[in-house]
Formats: sequence, structure tokens, C-alpha cells
Amino acid sequence: MSTITKQDIEHVAGLAKLKFEDNEIDNFTDTLGKIITMFEQLGEVDTEGVPFTSNPADNLNHWREDIAAPAADRELLLSQVPETEDGFIKVPAILEGGGDA
Repeated sequence: MSTITKQDIEHVAGLAKLKFEDNEIDNFTDTLGKIITMFEQLGEVDTEGVPFTSNPADNLNHWREDIAAPAADRELLLSQVPETEDGFIKVPAILEGGGDA
């Protein structure tokens, strides 16, 4: 049986750049642990003789025809954004140490 630890929650929160209070981390640890336990119980269900079903609905994907079309006017596009640099759209950095790139 897999268990979720407080350190697991803190690690994933750090990857997602989220900050939580200690009581919230404890709550997530408990809740996610219960969810994993429920999924593990599904492995105990006898599915012998049950046919594989990838999608019970009778719907199909309808794809549009792939037709090449001219690209948007680059100069018009760049004229409509707040800031550009060297022919690219300039946006604020979202990663630590990213500077003004």
C-alpha cells in the first residue's frame, strides 16, 4: 500500500510554486492518502472475463481536413502586443532567476 507523506505534498507544492499552511498540508496528505487507498482497492476487483472497453460512448472524433493556410501578418501581430524584443513578444519572467526575459 502506497502512502503519501507530508514531504511528498511539500515537494509537489514546491514544484508547482504553491505555498500552503501546515494545517493545509496535513489536510492534503490525509485526503490524497485516502484517494490512493481507494484506487488501490480497484486493483482487487475481479475483472476476469470482462471485455476491455476504451470508451463506452458511441461517439467518434471528427477531424477537419488539414489545409495549409497563410500565416498571420507578423508585423500586424507584433504591433498589437505591449512589448517586443528582437522580433519576439516579450513577457514577464515566471521562473526564479529568469530576469526580464
